[in-house]
Amino acid sequence: MPILEHPKGYAERATGLRRPGRRKAMDLAQVRKPNTLRFKDDGLVPNHPRWPLVLYRGAINLDERHDAAAVVEDLFEANGWGDTWRDSIYDYVHYHSRIHEVLGIARGKGRVRFGGKKGRTFTLKAGEIAVLPAGTGHQCLGGRR
Repeated sequence: MPILEHPKGYAERATGLRRPGRRKAMDLAQVRKPNTLRFKDDGLVPNHPRWPLVLYRGAINLDERHDAAAVVEDLFEANGWGDTWRDSIYDYVHYHSRIHEVLGIARGKGRVRFGGKKGRTFTLKAGEIAVLPAGTGHQCLGGRR
């Protein structure tokens, strides 16, 4: 339930409970070969003209010792991705015109379409990461925790 994730995240940051910290979060990362995809401008979604979407399958070793969302946050912060937030992916096509985005799946799985309406759909599950260059369309088509 996303509404509970915000207070939970604040409490974890204040107390450190079930958070691995940046150093230990790096130990939970798995070396994986990235999958890259490029999307053309579809008239509504520009996508990035040069940089691909990068998808890492099985990138994070999630376990019961730590809160999965905290692991993702700490790993992202250790790699320079600040201003993290916990929530799901919007269920409508959208993109960020000036900001690159990294998505980490902490729980469950979901179907996400990248590249706009003419893009490709992937099922992403806990422990997977997608790096979206500015302009890359994305939309959640369904998911479960």
